[in-house]
Amino acid sequence: MNTVKTAFLMCLLTILVVIAGSVLGGRQGLYIAFIFALLMNVGSYWFSDKIVLKMYKAQEVTRSQAPALYEVVESLTQSAGLPMPKVYIIPQNSPNAFATGRSPKHAAVAVTSGILQILDRNELAGVLAHELAHVKHRDILISTIVAIMAGVITMLASMARWAALFGGFGNDRREGGNFIPYLVMMILAPIAALLIQMAISRSREYLADKDGSKISGHPLWLANALRKLQQGTRMSPMEANPATAHMFIVNPLRGGGIQSLFSTHPPLNERIARLEKMAY
Repeated sequence: MNTVKTAFLMCLLTILVVIAGSVLGGRQGLYIAFIFALLMNVGSYWFSDKIVLKMYKAQEVTRSQAPALYEVVESLTQSAGLPMPKVYIIPQNSPNAFATGRSPKHAAVAVTSGILQILDRNELAGVLAHELAHVKHRDILISTIVAIMAGVITMLASMARWAALFGGFGNDRREGGNFIPYLVMMILAPIAALLIQMAISRSREYLADKDGSKISGHPLWLANALRKLQQGTRMSPMEANPATAHMFIVNPLRGGGIQSLFSTHPPLNERIARLEKMAY
């Protein structure tokens, strides 16, 4: 169901890109924006693992340096039928984890030192299985494609603002045109793109919870871990870049109310409830 929802949302985002391009001025503006966004995002996709790991000062560890962590990852990758990823520890007290890499052959999993302190072996396996599910589903690729389309829409909206500043609206009036589509492009299109992007991210989280539980064989391992992570991130918040918040297993950023609408993560209570339903 989450896979179908993701496909539907990506189609919706594609339609939004086409509409935005036609409103602004046809194919030429759309092509320019698409190529520019494509170059930026492909570069980010290709080097994202190195950038993010360096950003959080992640340190690669071997079997001899972190035997318990390494053995858990190794066991889970065998269950999932994946190549062994590189394993990193982030020197932060806030409990969290993420996976990165452009493909299963170039994957890495990273955990904070804080998560190793509060989770037992089974709970840690639940978290790492979730992250390996992201690797197996190639969610980094999916998020990159979505980012490209959302970036195109944002750039088209910016082009519409420049058109307005330099007389685009005035020309439309003289020619009997309607400037309302420009206003819609400038205001509503970027918001719609962001909401769709966030919805896709949340769908991928639910899917990783489900398939990660299949990899570990125990949905309650992840459910119990999420409870501890919910409390742990409140007590020890993480200094995270908002651009990378979607990568973590739980949202490292604080937020509530209207901000939850733009959250890349589903509510933790809902995730836990779904995992418990799977178990029972």
